[in-house]
Amino acid sequence: MVVGRFAPSPTGPLHFGSLVAAVASYCDAKSQGGRWLLRIEDVDTTRRVAGASADMIRTLQHYGFVWDEKIVYQSERTEHYEQALAQLRHRGLAYPCTCSRKEIADSSTQLGIEGAIYPGTCLQHPIKPDTPAAWRLKTPAINIGFADRVVGWQQHAMARDIGDFVIKRADGLFSYQLAVVVDDALQGVTHVVRGADLLQSTTRQIYLQQCLGYATPAYAHIPLVLNDQGQKLSKQTLATALPLDNILATLVAAFNFLPYLPQPVPNFSNLPALWQWAMAHWQLGQLASD
Repeated sequence: MVVGRFAPSPTGPLHFGSLVAAVASYCDAKSQGGRWLLRIEDVDTTRRVAGASADMIRTLQHYGFVWDEKIVYQSERTEHYEQALAQLRHRGLAYPCTCSRKEIADSSTQLGIEGAIYPGTCLQHPIKPDTPAAWRLKTPAINIGFADRVVGWQQHAMARDIGDFVIKRADGLFSYQLAVVVDDALQGVTHVVRGADLLQSTTRQIYLQQCLGYATPAYAHIPLVLNDQGQKLSKQTLATALPLDNILATLVAAFNFLPYLPQPVPNFSNLPALWQWAMAHWQLGQLASD
């Protein structure tokens, strides 16, 4: 059974870029006779906007999305993340770190895919007393690679490109990387379809899956929707909320953006007919097998 998911963060209303990602994950799962889950990724409670979760859920319902299980909220799953961290600590794979960002920048001599590589200071010296500690995952000198269903083979040298990364922050909040891995595993997610902005996170997530004994889903990273300045559509770039008065036209525009459906999308008079057409013509799996 194919199990897909859409996992927005409640930092504001859904926008057109969100819709494209939701459409892709929904079509990919449903066209294969699978299940599709909705997860609210509110693990970072400092960024959560009041009312955003309920607004996103209503918007998805208006656009005809139907999820197959109860909605999962990461803010209610801390116990699962604590258990995963305890497992990693027991195996000697995680360690506490009291270094500040400035200290890391000043002491690092190596740059990775996202800036300065942590030099392992807290592995080699006692941590600072009376200082809140983050938890880092040790990354050995191994290569982690995967065959992305859209962009092809991807690989990182974990120690050189990533370094020991944070899985629980010093403020007590768990990182996105750990939370998403635990949730995908416990929900039985087999196919992850998401935006290309998360492509660089995937090797970290696969390494975490290996450390925790989880299966690795099939990954597909789709093109991002950009604004006129070439920036990813997001709350930070002031992307406008999805309209609720012209749903058919907005969905057609989302389908027309995706290269995995015939172009142009025909006109439809109702949502069920439009979704039925999309499921019948979705081609990502076929492209992956070519």
